[in-house]
Amino acid sequence: MKKILFSLLLTLGIVYAQESSAKVVYDLTTKDLDNFELRILSATVANKAYYESSLRELDVAVIIHGGAYKFFLKDPANSKFKDDKALLSTYQALGKRIQTLADIYDVEFLVCGVGLRKHDLEKKDVYDFVKVIPNASIGLIDKQNEGYAYIPIRD
Repeated sequence: MKKILFSLLLTLGIVYAQESSAKVVYDLTTKDLDNFELRILSATVANKAYYESSLRELDVAVIIHGGAYKFFLKDPANSKFKDDKALLSTYQALGKRIQTLADIYDVEFLVCGVGLRKHDLEKKDVYDFVKVIPNASIGLIDKQNEGYAYIPIRD
C-alpha cells in the first residue's frame, strides 16, 4: 500500500511540476535588428506576462548563432560588424534591453563557441551574462531534452 501511495504522489508531483512552468528555447540566427527586437525583446516580455497572469512561469533560453552574434557584443565598433550603422546607433540601448531580459526576466543566453571563433570573437567580447557553450547544436539538444519547446528565429 505504501508503494502505491508513494507512486501516486510521485506521479501527481511530476504532473504538477510539468503544469507549473512552460519552457521555450529560441534558436536565434537572425541578423535583422527589427526581427530580433520583435521576436526576442518584445515577445519575451509579452510571453512572460501571459504565463504569469496564469500563475505559471515561462523559462526562456536563447541559443545565439548565425547572424545574431552582433546583438550581444559589448563593443561592435571594434568587430567585423563595425560597418553596421543600425547596430552602432542602437547597441547601447539594445544592450540595456537585453540585460533587462537576463536580470529581470531570467532569460538564459547561450552563445555558440564555434561561431564565436569563426567570427573572430572571444568570450570577453560578449556581455558577461552570456554563457559560451561548445556549439549551438549541443545547446539545442540539451534544452529540447529538458522539455523546452523549440522556436526558430531566422531571417
